[in-house]
Amino acid sequence: MSQVPPARPHQKLTEDGRRMREVLSYSRRGSRFTPRQQEAWDAHAEAWVVPDEAIDRPGFDLAEVFGRSAPLVVEIGCGVGEATGVLAAARPDCNVLALEVWLPGVAASLAEVAAAGAQNVRFCSVDAVWSLQHLVPAGGLEELWTFFPDPWPKARHHKRRLVQPDFAALVASRLRPGGAWRLATDWAPYAEHMQAVLDAEPALEGGVVERWAERPVTKFERKGLEVGREITDLLYRRV
Repeated sequence: MSQVPPARPHQKLTEDGRRMREVLSYSRRGSRFTPRQQEAWDAHAEAWVVPDEAIDRPGFDLAEVFGRSAPLVVEIGCGVGEATGVLAAARPDCNVLALEVWLPGVAASLAEVAAAGAQNVRFCSVDAVWSLQHLVPAGGLEELWTFFPDPWPKARHHKRRLVQPDFAALVASRLRPGGAWRLATDWAPYAEHMQAVLDAEPALEGGVVERWAERPVTKFERKGLEVGREITDLLYRRV
């Protein structure tokens, strides 16, 4: 049987062709678009969304997708793009790769990016860990943004949290010296977990910082604040 490409989340196979159970930091939700999302998808997806199958082609090159070589910023889990468009528009000299597996979120993000006038964003729906491993060379990352990743609050689900020692080491290897990893969460136990993991990575230095003023306050963040959750921002840099 043919091998399913490794970029496909939930579809990895063992060497003998059996479906492999994966521990992932996310779960896929529904794929139905609202009329506004469909309009944005029809208008911008062809230019700004990288098809999954394109990444599997030999010789795939991110620079070609953006049409230029430029410092690379990766956002993991852009949601509906409220931060993506604003932050990308403020960095026209950077290529911004937004990773999001929820397609209605990608469609909504297309509208946000278009409204912000940002032409430097491309969206991709493959696994973030795989993408950093295979699409980003060592030292090839200017910044990584991880805003409000799923905290997986139940103890039995903690293994699904994105920020783990192996992932921290991977990110450190991809950041250029001095490159930044910016994180934010509204879940205090996850903030403590993040700080413990990142403090233990010798190639990173940083910690809790004041709220990043450039990051827009999103609907998700406002909901957290309304129920009394404290927002924690962290900033780590590659040593």
